Amino acid sequence: MPKLLNSLPKQTMQEAGIVERWQEIRLRSVAIASALSAEDCMAQSMPDASPIKWHLAHTTWFFETFILEQFETDFLAFHTDFRVLFNSYYNGVGDKHPRPQRGLLTRPSLDTVLAYRRNVDERMLRCQDKLSDARFASLLELGMQHEQQHQELMLTDIKHLLSCNPIFPALYPANEMRKPLPVSQTLGWQSYDACLCEIGHDGKGFAFDNEGPRHRQFLEPFQLATRLISNAEYLEFIEDGGYQNSTLWLAEGWDWVRQQDLRHPLYWRYDFQQGWQEFGLYGLLPLNPQQALGHISYFEASAFATWAGARLPTETEWEYAAQQHELEGQLSQLFGHGWQWTSSSYSPYPGFVPAAGAVGEYNGKFMVNQYVLRGSSAYTPTGHSRNTYRNFFPTSARWQLTSLRLARSLAQED
Repeated sequence: MPKLLNSLPKQTMQEAGIVERWQEIRLRSVAIASALSAEDCMAQSMPDASPIKWHLAHTTWFFETFILEQFETDFLAFHTDFRVLFNSYYNGVGDKHPRPQRGLLTRPSLDTVLAYRRNVDERMLRCQDKLSDARFASLLELGMQHEQQHQELMLTDIKHLLSCNPIFPALYPANEMRKPLPVSQTLGWQSYDACLCEIGHDGKGFAFDNEGPRHRQFLEPFQLATRLISNAEYLEFIEDGGYQNSTLWLAEGWDWVRQQDLRHPLYWRYDFQQGWQEFGLYGLLPLNPQQALGHISYFEASAFATWAGARLPTETEWEYAAQQHELEGQLSQLFGHGWQWTSSSYSPYPGFVPAAGAVGEYNGKFMVNQYVLRGSSAYTPTGHSRNTYRNFFPTSARWQLTSLRLARSLAQED
């Protein structure tokens, strides 16, 4: 730490640390985009994904709309049209551009969006004296966490975009790829007794609103797999006719498979000369059999679990096991490999109340027709995961780095 900061009062040092962290987060978004061309940054590969240029602008819009508009003296928007163009889903803010049409926004240019970021960053830095205001500090933290969410989306959205190109271009050179961490050779089971447990955030440190309130849940005895399912294990499911066996699938999942004629996870492909391959940020490479499985839907996770004589864990089971793991270390790959599907519908915890105002739209209004995922993925920014984090997606989503951990129920003792 610089000597200047060492000489500052404790509260000022803490505030300086927040500013430094905020700057690092803002720079990382631009660093992700720096490997791309302006054309890469504009394209939108599907309605669920967004152009990288839009991500860069929207995360900036968040700070301008929710912080600067409220706290900046003599506030003046960088561009009045941006309020609509880069609003995602906040009805309380006003009109928004349709999500499926974000790729049509050829204007403003990427250079203008980057200038927008620089402008807002400079204005935010001039508001450092507001850090002692609890509301300002709370919104700043939310904005940083929000941008980290979009950094993961930036990677998964550009991955999907590049996968649509028949030459399978790589975002990063293959020789720079870190060697994937293999799964352990043996899949084991960790047993847990029936208990009354507490889940949800305890209020210490940051959490999104959907992570609380902390509350009690009763668990029947169960087992959780000690690691994630590997590519090799999922390949066994494929070769055993998993995608052709209707008895393994939920009814809606079977219709989904048949309508799209699906035979394997997203980004897998079979070449008659080279065998199974998988596309990633480092291009099209041979499928690593020992790597943790990724990019599967809830339907695929459920079908594999049925085939394996198991089931998906509930989010309560997952969080309780993660709590015990911190004490005893029984499980591996809880974080940093793939978001893990649970059988729990995404719904509010008992006592959940959305925040007042437009920021209250952050999570609560999406609590329908989606399922909860736990953990984090290889694309999740460092420090952005925790036991109580509740990610959520619809049952057919698989462009995110979604994975699978099995669970089993145990017979109750008399």
